[in-house]
Order: sequence, then structure tokens, then C-alpha cells
Amino acid sequence: VLVDGTATFAGTVSDSKGNLRSIPRNNQSSAYTLVAADAGKCITAAGNITVNNSVFAEGDAVTIIADTGSTVSIVQGSGVTMYNTGDASTGSKTLAARGMCTIWFVAANNCYLSGAGLS
Repeated sequence: VLVDGTATFAGTVSDSKGNLRSIPRNNQSSAYTLVAADAGKCITAAGNITVNNSVFAEGDAVTIIADTGSTVSIVQGSGVTMYNTGDASTGSKTLAARGMCTIWFVAANNCYLSGAGLS
């Protein structure tokens, strides 16, 4: 039912990734390179994560959780610029053990990282 721009649904609202009220998880136990299908997902990582150019589009977001007792590197791939919102620095970043950050893409080659344990 649509009333004054408000939609009401009963049951589950889903798309190709699943329930829209949930954030799908992609568990990675070793080094991993993000792919376009990771947009809108949470990556639980025990190894380094690489972010490459021209994989994501403006508005895409990916959350990374260092699901380990060790740090995880978020590697800036060739042709992409990653900005740490905490200090405006660019380049590869370190996510502390059990830290969490979100990467938001302003363009296919430009993104911002923000989170706890990010340096």
C-alpha cells in the first residue's frame, strides 16, 4: 500500500543479495581482493583486503571487520585513491584486530574509509 510516499510491506523484503534488513556477510580466512558483488556486504577478514580501481561505482559501500586477533591491511590497489577520514591520509591502511571500517566510493577510483581501529 502506498500512501503519501510511504510504502508498507508484510514479510521479507529482499533482492539478489537477500533480506534488505540484513547486511550479508562474506567470510574470508585469507588474503582477498574485493569484487563488485561485495557492494553492500560486510567482509569478515583474517587476511589482507585489496581494493582495486574500477570495481565499484559511486555510492557503493563495503564494510570490513578484522575478524582475527591480528591486524588486517586494507591495500590500496593501483589506480585507486583511498582516503582515511580520520586524518585525510591516503594509501594502504591498517585495521586493528577486531576493528571495523566502512569504505564508501565517491567514484570507481576514489573512496573514503572510516571506522574504529583504522590507521
